[in-house]
Amino acid sequence: MNVSYKWLSEYIDLEGIGPEQLAEKMTAGGIEIDGVESRNKGVSGVVVGYVVAKEKHPDADKLNVCKVDVGSGELLQIVCGARNVDAGQKVPVATVGAKLPGGLAIKRAKLRGVESQGMICSAKELGINDKLLPKEQQEGILVLPEATELGQPIGDVLGIDDYVLELDLTPNRSDCLSMLGVAYEVGALTGRPVQLPQNDVFRAAERTEDHIRVTVEAGELCSHYSARSIRNVTIAPSPLWLQNRLIAAGIRPINNVVDVTNYVMLEYGQPLHAFDGDKIAGGHITVRTAKPGETLETLDGQQRTLEPHMLVIADAEKAVALAGVMGGANSEVTAETTNIVLESAKFDGGTVRKTSRQLGLRSESSARFEKEVDPGRVIAALDRAAALIAKLAQGLVTEGIAEVVVQEAEPAVISISIDKTNRYLGTQLSKLEIQTIFGRLGFESELSPEGEFAVTVPTRRGDITRDVDLIEEVARLFGYDNIPTTPIEGSTTPGALTKPQAIRRELRKRLTDAGLSEVVNYSFTSPQRTEMFPDLGGGAKPVRLSMPMSEERSVLRRSLIPQLLETAAYNRNRKTADVSVFEIGSVFHTDEDVLTQLPREKHRFAALLTGSREASQWNRKAEKVDFYTAKGVLESVFHLLGLSGKIVYAAAQPDQFHPGRTASVALQTQLGLETIGYVGQLHPSVQLDNDLDDTFVLEIDLDAVYEEADFSIEYKALPRYPAIERDIAVVVDSGVEAGALCAAVREAAGELLESVNVFDVYTGERLGAGKKSVALSLVYRHPERTLTDEEASELHAKSVTKLEQSFAAELRK
Repeated sequence: MNVSYKWLSEYIDLEGIGPEQLAEKMTAGGIEIDGVESRNKGVSGVVVGYVVAKEKHPDADKLNVCKVDVGSGELLQIVCGARNVDAGQKVPVATVGAKLPGGLAIKRAKLRGVESQGMICSAKELGINDKLLPKEQQEGILVLPEATELGQPIGDVLGIDDYVLELDLTPNRSDCLSMLGVAYEVGALTGRPVQLPQNDVFRAAERTEDHIRVTVEAGELCSHYSARSIRNVTIAPSPLWLQNRLIAAGIRPINNVVDVTNYVMLEYGQPLHAFDGDKIAGGHITVRTAKPGETLETLDGQQRTLEPHMLVIADAEKAVALAGVMGGANSEVTAETTNIVLESAKFDGGTVRKTSRQLGLRSESSARFEKEVDPGRVIAALDRAAALIAKLAQGLVTEGIAEVVVQEAEPAVISISIDKTNRYLGTQLSKLEIQTIFGRLGFESELSPEGEFAVTVPTRRGDITRDVDLIEEVARLFGYDNIPTTPIEGSTTPGALTKPQAIRRELRKRLTDAGLSEVVNYSFTSPQRTEMFPDLGGGAKPVRLSMPMSEERSVLRRSLIPQLLETAAYNRNRKTADVSVFEIGSVFHTDEDVLTQLPREKHRFAALLTGSREASQWNRKAEKVDFYTAKGVLESVFHLLGLSGKIVYAAAQPDQFHPGRTASVALQTQLGLETIGYVGQLHPSVQLDNDLDDTFVLEIDLDAVYEEADFSIEYKALPRYPAIERDIAVVVDSGVEAGALCAAVREAAGELLESVNVFDVYTGERLGAGKKSVALSLVYRHPERTLTDEEASELHAKSVTKLEQSFAAELRK
């Protein structure tokens, strides 16, 4: 809602309260002001001028030489290139020394040899949004009404010496979607009275019932419908003051009748609509729901197919408007209109919103009805608009109102006690102080002997329905800053992250530091995607949504990997082949075919890597990601969580993974070795289906990790005694895993074996078919003394013997 400061000052005295100060008061009182904008973008020295004469420029076909009177006693010679400039016009003239938006200073100049003593301005050159002007004023110079006073500053004429306050309203404060609503709010905050506009309607001898009758068939959707008949109107442009106020609010002026309906909507918050009375067949208006297959061309020129739940205004033959949303082209007020029917009604907000959203048709009217307008202003707004149309369009308002009242608007009466108010706010407000606050709000209140107020809330404040709403009003006007602070009683618990939260936070930091990007995907996916990577433990069934947004988002995911594939494919389609992403999220499992209870939610961590690990440089080629890149990501995570010694990798062949480049990941828990995930390359067919190069993924169940993770750091003294290194190369069957060899060596050598690593794997004809050579580097060290060669040799011999016995290994010479 955009509020003109000058317009607001007509309803409430703002003397001593500037626009910025007013914005601060309103924000402190709970109505947030997003900004205060000056309508004057830097205009000075621009006045109203009269074009006395116009001649063609002697040396330029597109220029004119104009003689302009600005009331200074002498005519100014101004060269103007606008097509629409002509003698006899009143126009804005920037005289020598004037300034325009952007810091443009007007000086004497010569254009093609002819002196120019100023500039005739367009609306855009004055900083006015020309899109908000009437269509005939959007091109060329701005032509002012003939009655405009000569020499008057243009800021006063166009109303640009003003400020606009942009209100950021919450949905419950629809009362401030009007100038009067804002005036009541400012009056409550400042304690100043609100002056309401005059609604004196001078009626003709004719009776309204002779021209229009009203029937409401859908009473549950329209509680009050009223209409006035106004005869012999003259359609013309609105006066400049009215256009200026509409433009300040962001509404484009059209003609005097339509502009009045918009003006009163902004003033009272009550949307109105004017029909061409001669186009209402039978002189009978019916408020009903749409018929099956019924269509209506709305004022925006679109043909709309209506649904039976939509509320329409109809005459004896057809629908003529979408109730509360937009009028129909078949009853539009045009330049030929002489008789109008003016509508003011209270439509159901939910119905208007549903219609507006379904048709993709949102208007200033629907925005107000959606939030529920004040039912008590239906007739007041109707009379105000009728009075203005009679004045500005010379119309004759007939006697009486055609209306149907299904439900009378009654103010709410709410009880609230002084004790409860002070107890909730922690204050010691007196009876008089609370009653004064209610008076500033315009709420009548009576205090019972028991200390309870009976507060009558006007219909304009439909957001107040309970005693706590009144307590909030007391708090707002008393001032949030004035409410005393109260120390918290009893013991308090300091806030902290839970262990799972801390683990997830540390995971994100470690992975992003490693160069991976976090993604957040929908928890919904397609049934086909859930079949790709089923539950790591197997046996889980997909969980279907009862009201999915689409078939592609109809099932809860059972794995994070399918959507990481979508992310990788999305990036590849946009020329980003190097993708390193991860997600920490939830998957959902159930064993039921038909859900009778909520599915199990499990936390997972997954990552995907494809493309190059490092980009090519002048001195090296690009390095592609591989299995060990993905495994290294996992190892860094397990190291962070203190689980490195509890993780066991083993060759695996799960579905959708490459059979020779995949490993299961198991965690040693108190209950034994538990498989918690997989790491490996995608199956070539999956890569092909997703148009990806070699792609490596991993997925880990975090629930088990939460239990075993240990962030504590154990410090050890640096070794003081030298180590003894020995290498060993053994020939074993090609199916023997190097990890199994290392585990056997650790078991044989015991605690004096500090480390064992594989440093070479060789296969060739010299070894024989189905054989490979694995070379191990062993480091022995005693923590308290120097280890002797004899002791190291003995330990080494045990290691060799263990390999020979367990794997039929042969020492390679």
